[in-house]
Amino acid sequence: MDKKIFEKFDKENSFIRVTTGVPVEGPRKAALNRKGNQLFNSGKIEEAKRVFMTTGYSDGLSRVGDFYKSKERLVEALRMYWMAHDKNKAGHLIEHTAGFIQGLLRENTPGEG
Repeated sequence: MDKKIFEKFDKENSFIRVTTGVPVEGPRKAALNRKGNQLFNSGKIEEAKRVFMTTGYSDGLSRVGDFYKSKERLVEALRMYWMAHDKNKAGHLIEHTAGFIQGLLRENTPGEG
């Protein structure tokens, strides 16, 4: 298999990387989530994403994932769903991606077709 196919993802920093940050609790978390919602609703998706990642706000992360999916940024969408622990949406994208990879492998397998 040609490993160069994955170089594109390295340049975009697209692989799923999930870390656990310092937990934000109580009133501060609620205030940050409100700010993240305001940012998201005003179209400032990247800023909202940073807030939601900081607070671990699963609904916000899932909405950011939906936005990325609508823009066909599937790896980023999967990352958001994964961080949001949204197994249904993550599972759907994983199945879709696995089917796509299987198709690529079939296309590049000599003697099949």
